[in-house]
Order: sequence, then structure tokens, then C-alpha cells
Amino acid sequence: MPIFVIQEHHARSNHWDFRLEKNKKLKSWAITKTPPKSKNVKRLAIQTPDHPYSYRNFEGEIKEGYGKGIVKIWDKGKYELDSWKKDKIVFHLNGNKLKGKYVLLKTNYGKAKNGWLFFKIK
Repeated sequence: MPIFVIQEHHARSNHWDFRLEKNKKLKSWAITKTPPKSKNVKRLAIQTPDHPYSYRNFEGEIKEGYGKGIVKIWDKGKYELDSWKKDKIVFHLNGNKLKGKYVLLKTNYGKAKNGWLFFKIK
């Protein structure tokens, strides 16, 4: 079963980096607020470049350049994929903090480039 990880990133703007394993890489989104533990809470998630699979356990300080700041693992676990389409991803998370069925849905909300909505449905 593939893994997911959420890294709390204290950078220029604090955010949570949500990563899903796919094809030996970590597909990545920056979530602007605390990831939702309950239904009916939507979070804006901006898709960012893929990260190497080895980044799944990273905690520490990024000292220079893009992303400079402190990174800590906020949650991690396995996920089960229901469907992965270009504009909608449905999956079940089994982490320490997040458990249940979640969706990433492509959106033009706020004219955000690479914007998605991240929310729990079950």
C-alpha cells in the first residue's frame, strides 16, 4: 500500500506539505491551513513540484533558498486509492491524525494556479 506524509513547514508562510506516493515519487501540495480532520471543512491546496521518495521521512531545517525554514512530520501513514484522474483524486487515509476518505479536487478558486480543494467526505 502506498504512503502519505504531511510535513508542517514553518517557512516564509507557514503551511502543510501534503504528499502522496505515486510511481516512486511524492506528488505534493501545499495546504494553507491545518489539514481537515472532520467533514465539511475545505482547504486550499496548491500543487507543487514532485519530491523524491526519500523526502518522506525528512524533518529538519532547510537553510537556504526556496522553502527555507523548519520542517516537521505532522502526520504519516498508508493510503488506499479509489481513483486518480487529472482533476479529482479520491483516497482513504490511515494516519495517526487523519483517517477516512478524502478528496483532492482541481479548482480555479481564487484564481490560484495549480489550485485544488482538499476535504474529507467519510
